[in-house]
Amino acid sequence: MKTKPLAIGIFVATAATVAYFPAIQQSFATAATMIKVPPTAVNPVTLPPIVANQRPQIEVVFVLDTTGSMGGLIAAAKEKIWSIASTMASAQTAPDIKMGLVAYRDRGDAYVTQTIPLSNDLDSMYAKLMDFQAAGGGDGPESVNQALHDAVNNISWNPNPNTYKVIFLVGDAPPHMDYQDDVKYPVTVALAKQKGIIVNAIQCGQDSSTTVDWQHVASLGLGNYFQVGQSGNAVAIATPYDKKLAELSNKLDKTRLFYGNAEDKAKQASKMAATDKLHKEASAESQARRATFNASASGKANLLGENELVDAIASGKVKLSSLPKKSLPESLQVMSPAAQEEFVGKTKKERSELESEIKQLAEQRNDYLRQKVVAEGGKKDSLDAKLYGAIRNQAKEKGLVYEADSAKY
Repeated sequence: MKTKPLAIGIFVATAATVAYFPAIQQSFATAATMIKVPPTAVNPVTLPPIVANQRPQIEVVFVLDTTGSMGGLIAAAKEKIWSIASTMASAQTAPDIKMGLVAYRDRGDAYVTQTIPLSNDLDSMYAKLMDFQAAGGGDGPESVNQALHDAVNNISWNPNPNTYKVIFLVGDAPPHMDYQDDVKYPVTVALAKQKGIIVNAIQCGQDSSTTVDWQHVASLGLGNYFQVGQSGNAVAIATPYDKKLAELSNKLDKTRLFYGNAEDKAKQASKMAATDKLHKEASAESQARRATFNASASGKANLLGENELVDAIASGKVKLSSLPKKSLPESLQVMSPAAQEEFVGKTKKERSELESEIKQLAEQRNDYLRQKVVAEGGKKDSLDAKLYGAIRNQAKEKGLVYEADSAKY
């Protein structure tokens, strides 16, 4: 254990071919022979059928060192997670995006790993991310093997081969290879390859022993290796639009009306609590990035969650008159049917106006940031640029197309 705390990185789907998969299996079998992977780890998987016109899928899990020396990167992660999501959302065909997290330290620390499952409810994930602080560590190596094992085996990955599935390992210290009861990372990364999961490795700092292992992880995982400064070198530029976008985002959240049974409402209350937390604790810049993402087609799932009444009525999914009174929001239960219809219609109009204003301001903010980044030399060594490069190159194998200037900040 040494000293460090959290880090960041990212990303879905439609063009892996049946011809390509056998090549993956063959390369996996070769790698398995070299590293003596148990036979059970290389059994062929059954591929689900490719569904025509299916919306692209992205699943990304960050495997993040959260020990003491990683404090700067943890702070960057809290600021940049929304811009990473917006970058992924900018594909020509808007994808469905899920994110997850495996935070790790080492044996003897407060925890070895903590896992946040894959979900399109990024608000709830972000609320948990905000609680992570850098602590623990001490001897150098960390429980990287356990973290990767949990990411590959304990996360519910989509089995569809057309999904862009990716892990970003982020840390500044090598794995403990001396733990006798560990599953070593070559075995785990070989299994990830069998599942169609790309593994990228982002090294923070310049420790030479970490470099060797991180490059090996990326090579085995068919991913990218890149190095950033200890704080991540993330683009951190405030804009004149951030405060207003944060205010509009807060107003947009208040247009949400949820319906359902007691279990549904408990889930909805949890999501609302996560949203309230980020409005209270996140920076204006981070809230502006979230507003930008929520205004995108991919961000709709995060904004609305499940059983959102205004959207369900507008889309024809349900009729207000058909819903039991107890399933409605409490504020509507005391209204007459006519007043309910009027209120929902008014809320729909307000939401539409807010979304339109947010999209306009978000585009102005994006233009402002692009100009700033160009003026500062393009920030080619930033975490943002390197993450975007990896996503753009890897996701095209799944049919996702990104323009050269799609990166969001």
